[in-house]
Amino acid sequence: MTDDDGGIDLRRVRTVPVGDRPNRVRGDDFARPPGSDTSFHAFVRSLPDILQARSFVAVVDAIAAAARDHRPVLCMLGGHVVKTGVGPLLVDLMERRVITHLASNGSAVIHDYELARWGGTSEDVEAGLADGTFGMAEETGREMNLAIARGAEEGWGVGEALGQALAEALAEAPVEAPAEAPAEGALQHPELSLLLAARRLGVPFTVHAALGAEIIHQHPAADGAAIGATSHRDFRRLAAALVDLEGGVVLNLGSAVMMPEVFLKALTVCRNIHAGRPRAFTTADLDMISHYRPRVNVVERPTRTGGGVGYQIIGHHEIMIPLLAWAVVDRLS
Repeated sequence: MTDDDGGIDLRRVRTVPVGDRPNRVRGDDFARPPGSDTSFHAFVRSLPDILQARSFVAVVDAIAAAARDHRPVLCMLGGHVVKTGVGPLLVDLMERRVITHLASNGSAVIHDYELARWGGTSEDVEAGLADGTFGMAEETGREMNLAIARGAEEGWGVGEALGQALAEALAEAPVEAPAEAPAEGALQHPELSLLLAARRLGVPFTVHAALGAEIIHQHPAADGAAIGATSHRDFRRLAAALVDLEGGVVLNLGSAVMMPEVFLKALTVCRNIHAGRPRAFTTADLDMISHYRPRVNVVERPTRTGGGVGYQIIGHHEIMIPLLAWAVVDRLS
C-alpha cells in the first residue's frame, strides 16, 4: 500500500482512457470572435455554450417559445430595474405580446410614476436622511396616495389605480407644456411609463406593497387601509393569473425580497385551489448579485416540485436586461 518512504504507492492507481471520460467543456462550446456578420443575431450565436451564457440562451429560448405558444410570461420587478433605464425595453416586450403580466414592489411604481409625471426620480437618500427630507416629496406622496384611496373605493388594485391616475393626467395635459414649468396635470415622459403602457395594452400590472417600506407611506395622505385593500386585491389577482402558467416563464428582475416572497405565496394559493397546478414552467432570476430568496423561492423550490427548470443569471440590469430583450426579439424574428 505504501512505498519505501511511507507515501502511497501510485503504481497501484487505476486510470481511465481520456476518450471514455465525460467532458463538461468542449472546444465546440467556445465563443467565436466577430466575423463578417456583425449583427446582434450573430453575436448571440457566438456566445460560448458554457455556464451563464448557456443559461442566458436557455432563458431566451423559453421566453420565445412561450410567446409563440401564447403562454404567460410573468415579469416581476424591483425598483432598481426602473431606475437603470430599461423600462422602454419592457414596454416593447409588452407591445410585442411577450410579457403578459407585470408585478412589482412599491418602489418600482414610485419611480415609474415620478418619471412619467415629472421626468426624474431617485433622490440622494443619505443627504435627505440627514435632515429628515428623504422621501418627503409632497406631490409624489399626495398624488399616489389619493390614487390608491380612490382605487380602494372603486375596487381596483394598486397598479390599476396608479395607471388610471396617470392616464387621466395625460388626457388633461396641454399639448405643449413648458419644460421648465410643467403645467398641473402634465406628464413629462408618458412614453417611459410601465404603468401607462400596461393600461394601454391591457396587460395586468399588480403591485405588492410593504407597509412602511415605501416613501409614500410616510406622507400625511397615506391610508393604510386603502394600501392594504388595493395591494391585497393585486395579490389575489396575481394568484389567479398563475393557473395558466404551464409552459410559461417567470422572470424576477432585481427584486431581492418582496417579489420572491409574494410569488411563492401566490403560487401556493394557486396550487392549493387548482389541484397542484401549475407545475412545469421556467423561472429566471436576473440580478446584480446572488440573493437567497430569489434563488430558493423563484429558481429552485417552484421548479423542483413541478418538473420545471430555473436559472439564476448575475449581471447589471442596465446590461443584462437589454441583452435579454434584444435576444428575445431576435429569436422571434
